[in-house]
Amino acid sequence: MKSFLTIGLLVLSNAFMTMAWYGHLKFKEMAWFNKLGLFSIILISWGIALFEYCFQVPANRIGFKENGGPFSLVELKVIQEVITLVIFMVFTLIFFKTETFRWNHFVGFLFLVLAVYFIFRK
Repeated sequence: MKSFLTIGLLVLSNAFMTMAWYGHLKFKEMAWFNKLGLFSIILISWGIALFEYCFQVPANRIGFKENGGPFSLVELKVIQEVITLVIFMVFTLIFFKTETFRWNHFVGFLFLVLAVYFIFRK
C-alpha cells in the first residue's frame, strides 16, 4: 500500500512542479499575465511549487526504506524522474499544441524504462 501512496503523491507533486516550471510559458497568452514582470512570475511559480513540496516530502518519507517504506533512495529518485518525464510529456502535448512526440523521444523513454528495470533488478 505504501508503494501506491508514494507513487500517487509523486504524480501529484510532479503535476504541480511541471506547472510551476513551465506553466508561465502558456499563461503568457492571458492578457493579465502578460503585464506581470519577471519577479511576479517567479513568485507565482514559487507559490505553485509550494504545493509540489507538500506532496514530494511526504512521498519520500513514506516511500523510503529506512522509514518503513518499500523503496531505496535510488529507487525513489528513478521513479520520480520517470514520473516527471511522463507528466511533462502529457502536459506538453495537452497545453502546447505545437510540440510533437517524435521517435527519438520514444527511444529516450524506452531507455528510461530500461533504467528503471536495471535499478530495481536485485
